[in-house]
Amino acid sequence: MSANILVVEDEPAIQELIAANLGRAGHHVIRAADAEAAQRIVREALPDLILLDWMLPGMPGIDLARRLRAEERTRDIPLIMLTARGEEQDKVQGLETGADDYITKPFSPRELVARIKAVLRRRAPQATEDPVVIGGLHLDPATHRITAGEARISLGPTEFRLLHFLMTHPERVHSRTQLLDQVWGDHVFVEERTVDVHIRRLRSALEPTEHDRLIQTVRGSGYRLSAQPDEETAVR
Repeated sequence: MSANILVVEDEPAIQELIAANLGRAGHHVIRAADAEAAQRIVREALPDLILLDWMLPGMPGIDLARRLRAEERTRDIPLIMLTARGEEQDKVQGLETGADDYITKPFSPRELVARIKAVLRRRAPQATEDPVVIGGLHLDPATHRITAGEARISLGPTEFRLLHFLMTHPERVHSRTQLLDQVWGDHVFVEERTVDVHIRRLRSALEPTEHDRLIQTVRGSGYRLSAQPDEETAVR
């Protein structure tokens, strides 16, 4: 799947190189030349990953990383530091600030794309094209197909994204607000009960193969996807 990647880099040539390679890899690139512009972009909509240069004009990238990790809304965004500072203590400082990875300039574009894919797979699996299988239900993001044995399951785009997110984050309880942020986007303003409508549609589509049981309602908290039955919390 195409990920929305925010590239915060003040050197135009490096920014262009990164954007070109990420574009060829199928990602959508948003660009910022400094921390202030990056913060404005993040306020509008959360990216799937931020590629952040350490040395920026004005606020340093390391300080922006600290701010992102300090705020509840942005603390879970996957973050890769990109810098010419190759000393071990600098790498340690970057990682301790909350970066998921640290890439030293000069870098190989192929390595950069591979490292981004690895971080997305680990931190934001819903942004990758890796197939997911749970309880006999198979979802392939690359082909946009869902199967259960020989049966094909047809879903609308929102239900597909919802199921993909739940399947890539199994056994976790997600509130309606969290699902709205992750599936619809935190910049989209819709009622929380919209989630309930799409959960009902998703269950209805999964019912013929009896996989609707995977979608569990946790009373007072939200929803989760689990292959383990739970009579107390799996309440429709």
